[in-house]
Formats: sequence, C-alpha cells, structure tokens
Amino acid sequence: MRVLIAIDDTDSLGTPGTGHHAEALRQKIEALGLGTTRYITRHQLYVHEEVPYTSHNSAMCFEAELVCGALAQVIALAQEHLLEVSEEGSDPGLCVAVRDQIQGLERLIAFGRQAKAGLVTKAMAYELAESTKVHLSEHGGTGGGVIGAIAGVGLRLNGHDGRIKGKIYAGAAGDSLKAAELKKVTGAERVCGLDGSHVDDSDQVGLCEDMVKMVYLNWERTILVHQDEARGWMTLPKNAYKCY
Repeated sequence: MRVLIAIDDTDSLGTPGTGHHAEALRQKIEALGLGTTRYITRHQLYVHEEVPYTSHNSAMCFEAELVCGALAQVIALAQEHLLEVSEEGSDPGLCVAVRDQIQGLERLIAFGRQAKAGLVTKAMAYELAESTKVHLSEHGGTGGGVIGAIAGVGLRLNGHDGRIKGKIYAGAAGDSLKAAELKKVTGAERVCGLDGSHVDDSDQVGLCEDMVKMVYLNWERTILVHQDEARGWMTLPKNAYKCY
C-alpha cells in the first residue's frame, strides 16, 4: 500500500525543525517493519502576518510503501510521534493519504497550490480531507498545522514542487564530474538546466560548492545546473534554492 505522510508546525524557534521530526518518523516506520519509505520533500507555503509559523512556513512530506494491514498502526504511530516531539506552542497537524484511494486528486493538488499563494483555513482543510478521503488530524495548540499537512500531500502529488530534504557531499568545490557520476553520488534521478534543458550523462558538471541540493521536479529528484561561459555546466549555490 503506497501512502503519503505529511506533517507541519511541530517546532518553535531554536528547536529541531519539522524536517528532523519527519525523518525520525520515517525511521520508526522502517524500524518497526511497517514498510519502506522514500525521501522527504519540503514544500514552501504562503508567508503572511496572519499565518503563524516558526521560520519559513513549510510542510514536510514523504512516501511509504506499507506492509499489508499496517495503515492504522502507522497513523497511530505518527500521531503518537507528534504528541511526543512537538514543542510547546506549536500547532501540529498530520495528513496520511492512501495513493489509490484518494477521491478527487486534482482538488488536493489545487489546495496545495492555493496554500502557496494565499490564505486558506482549517475548515477548508477538513472539508477537503473529508471529500478526498484522506486522514487529517491535529495534535496540539490550535491544530493549524493540518493546513500545511494536507497542502504538503497535495504539493507532493503535484510532482513539481519542493526541495529534497538535506544536502549531499559531491566533491570539493571547483571539481568537475560527469552528470552520470553526479547522479550516482547524490542519488539524483535527473540533472537539468534552469530552463529544463537536458544534460547528457556524459556532460561535465562543475561543483559550485562541495554540497549539492536537489529539488522535486517532474516527480524526480533533480539537480539544477546553469551554464557558465567559462566553465560550462555548474551546480547552483545553496541560496539559489530558496525559491523552490
């Protein structure tokens, strides 16, 4: 059973972030033999004075392939996890969607886009959860994290949004390696230009920094590169990913 699990609003300033807690939940699911999980995507939501958030207002989502009959146990595990790790003053929310049981996939995706562009409400989030048949629950504070949680699922399903959590050492800054080797080292599925242009596996790619980040584009872990007049294809600096 393929599911998407998203959480939001678990932290406060100076404490481990929601991405840290999502990674811990992934590890718990696998350690208990409930399924296998894939990488976490970070989805940026609308930043506005009326929206309470810690630092960036972003939701975290990951996929899991659950063993037969494990869905209820995983939901309970995720709820217990949020109650255990969420900081005082946070408003944590959880969304769990069974991929082949979603009713009205496009509505979920549309809500995710809406949550990136403007204000949405808890009432809208719960109405959407009921109509699309996904689990949505709140676990402290105002429970406002349910908005980000269900938006995170919608944006992951969209396939063209978010940054892959973490960064990977690919070599010393200034080094150059073939795109195929860069993918092998980082686990990326694609390397492409900022305009979507294809980068051949045999093309050389220079490292702007020793660490490489990836974005979630075309449902794949993607490394973005740009053309430098003197050096050819180059990876992007970390701050260039802030818009994703």
